[in-house]
Amino acid sequence: MKPQSETSDDAMTRSGIRLTPQRRYVYEALMEKRDHPTALEVFLRAKARMPSLSLATVYNCLDALTESGLIRQVNCDRASSRYCPNLIPHGHFFCKECGVVFDVPLNPSLATEWEVPQGTLVSHVEINLRGTCASCAQKPNTSTL
Repeated sequence: MKPQSETSDDAMTRSGIRLTPQRRYVYEALMEKRDHPTALEVFLRAKARMPSLSLATVYNCLDALTESGLIRQVNCDRASSRYCPNLIPHGHFFCKECGVVFDVPLNPSLATEWEVPQGTLVSHVEINLRGTCASCAQKPNTSTL
């Protein structure tokens, strides 16, 4: 049997964010499939449960969830923002071939390896790796010149 985890209502109450049905559906869409969706993908998932939901409302919900610390906004270059419900410190890998994004665990001792000027206070670290995922790397190169 699967262990019971914190509900969306519990998480929002704990974070201090005002609970609305729209925020609940958006948050649950992110928690059910943790694949770093874009706002449009979140919209399509949440709209299946709440047909009256608008894309603008999803953007507002994502902003509120990000501001409250319940999710992270992930950006890579000029691509659409993606959203991540994993709050444990980690990096992200972006596949340049298929566009998949996945979490990369971080070695906690890595932070002590950086040389920042004395007196600097680091408040946020974001590590993004780019390359080709294992699935794409195994595919034969079918591009023609």
